This record gives sequence, structure tokens and C-alpha cells, in this order.
Amino acid sequence: MASIAKKIVLVTGANSGVGLELSAQLLSKGHHVLLGHRNPSKGTTALQHLQSLNLPGTQELVHLDVTDDATITAAASTIANTHGKLDILVNNAAVALPPGTTDRLQLQQAFDTNAIGPYVLTKALLPSLLASTDPSGARVINISSGIGSIGRKMDTTSPFHKFGGVPYRSSKTALNMVSACQYVEYGDLGIKVFLYDPGFTVSNLSENNTAEKGARSARESVLPLMDVLEGRRDDECGGFLHNTGSWPW
Repeated sequence: MASIAKKIVLVTGANSGVGLELSAQLLSKGHHVLLGHRNPSKGTTALQHLQSLNLPGTQELVHLDVTDDATITAAASTIANTHGKLDILVNNAAVALPPGTTDRLQLQQAFDTNAIGPYVLTKALLPSLLASTDPSGARVINISSGIGSIGRKMDTTSPFHKFGGVPYRSSKTALNMVSACQYVEYGDLGIKVFLYDPGFTVSNLSENNTAEKGARSARESVLPLMDVLEGRRDDECGGFLHNTGSWPW
């Protein structure tokens, strides 16, 4: 099991939904949370909310747009120079409905945020992850979605068999392959890479992510995710995990 000593954790997309709730749960455990945010105003609002909870951990803002290499480079440099290490990276930032006006633009924007961004960011942070002092090694958690499963798409009994959403679905499928490659490559370096689907959750990801439409609260989705962060599911590392098991790839 992973150590529960204070860790340095970066959560991208930390200003709302799963990212915000996960940050709160990590703070409740006494960790130092780097709140990755693209929008400074929303980042400040999230920081103030978390500070108002008076949790035992500490937090700081990290400006980070996973589609902007300049902010990725700056964030990686700041983390290395300020903390000298990174114990956990949670690639949570995502977009479900890209604003592009054409199919090509929507696909490009979805892939840029949901697959390319996590790959580039993780690679930029590799020196800090390798410097982790956690006895069980650093860990990377890529937040995916069950609708990115090719197996579920091809299963005629699946409720998502005929569900569209090509930009989001295909970009999450790409993230799944990124995770598989990272698992093999970084595993040899002592870094654990996980792929995790938190499920249908209340968030600003889309207009459908509401309690009225059956979405779970962020807290319900995040509590099982903490098992991954705290090492209780290390024997499943390399799988496509969800809250109670795993999905077919």
C-alpha cells in the first residue's frame, strides 16, 4: 500500500467537478495540492473555496492549460524549482463538447485536451515524478471515461452502443492507449500509471452532467478514486479501472 505521508499532488482541471472534489479529499488527508487551472478567475474561486473548508492540507495555484506548451513548461519548471519532486499527477482536465465549428476542429480540440495534453504534460513532469520520495513510487492517474472503451461500443447490449459523441469518445480512447504506453514505459522507471473512469458525474463537462439526468455527485465519484491514489488498488495497475472493477479496453 502507498504511504499516506504528505505528498505533493498536481490535479489538472482542479477548479470544478471531479478535480475540485478530489483536491478537497486530498487536502483532508493533509497533502499539498497543486491546483492546475486554465482560467485564473476560476482558479482563484476554487482556491478560496478550498481555503474556506479549513482542511489540514495546503494548496497553491498552478496556471496550466494542457493545450499550451508554454504553460506546461512553466508549470513543470515551477514544480521542480519549488518542490523538487512530484508524487502524484492526476490528468483530469477534459473537454466534452469542443467549441470548433467543423468536425475537424472539434476532433482536433478534443484530442488536444483529452489525449495530447496528458501525454505532453506527463512527459514534462517526468523528472519531478522520478524524484518522488514516496516508498511505493510516483503515480500517474489518467481520468478517462467508460464510453472510451471500444469493447463497450461494440457490445450491442451496452447502453452506450449507439451513443454518438465521436470527438469525446475517440479522444478518450486515444487517452487509453496513451495510458497503456505510459504504463509500459514508465513502469520500468518505477512509476505506476493508472487509467480510471469516475463515472457519470455532476460537473460542467456538458449540460447533461446534472443530478436530474442521473449523474452522481462529485463526492460519490471521487471517494473510490482515493483508493487508487492511496495504493489500495495497486494490484490492478495497468487495467481500465472504474469504481468497482474494470472495463474492457
